Amino acid sequence: MRRIVAFNWMTADGYFAASDGSLDWVVPDEEQTKAAAEDIQNVDTALFGRRTYEIFEGFWSPVIADASGTVPDPHNPGRRSRGYAALATALNTMKKVVFSRSPRAATWKNSHVIRDLDPGQIEAMKREPGRDMMIFGSSSITSLLSQHGLIDEYQYVVCPVLLGNGQSLLRGVSRRLRLGLVQVRQLPSGDVMLKYSRQSG
Repeated sequence: MRRIVAFNWMTADGYFAASDGSLDWVVPDEEQTKAAAEDIQNVDTALFGRRTYEIFEGFWSPVIADASGTVPDPHNPGRRSRGYAALATALNTMKKVVFSRSPRAATWKNSHVIRDLDPGQIEAMKREPGRDMMIFGSSSITSLLSQHGLIDEYQYVVCPVLLGNGQSLLRGVSRRLRLGLVQVRQLPSGDVMLKYSRQSG
């Protein structure tokens, strides 16, 4: 069965975005970029809420690696990255599912819109042949799928930053979920990569 993996940058005080939704507090790390480029090879579908989809489409859909094999670094304006080139290629190639009630069409290659998030439909998608499905950001989708116990792995990159206030990732999740630690990795930047699997029962 295919897995659903949720990835998020997090602050040390537990926020996944600033109050205005920005990620300008993210502490980039080359080792994290390399790890992400390796992990993305196990993913063939991205799941998005409307807002995160529009952000990703606006940045990644026009991105093509130049002659040096690099692309713009989303966390270092003005710099280019070889590691993110693998992410750009994967994102532009993979299937993208957007959960949105907005009438706006999804124009990014291999994208389609689903109006309502039906847990049964997600379970059916997990039974289809293929590789992992990944959620990037998308608090609303992460919260809904967590409520129904449909996320198999939570991946966080915790940055050494305290915002004081911001947006919480999970909202309205009334059930308690037990997680098992899969990996912890300290990075040169001070970031810490964490992977947790959902425990049954």
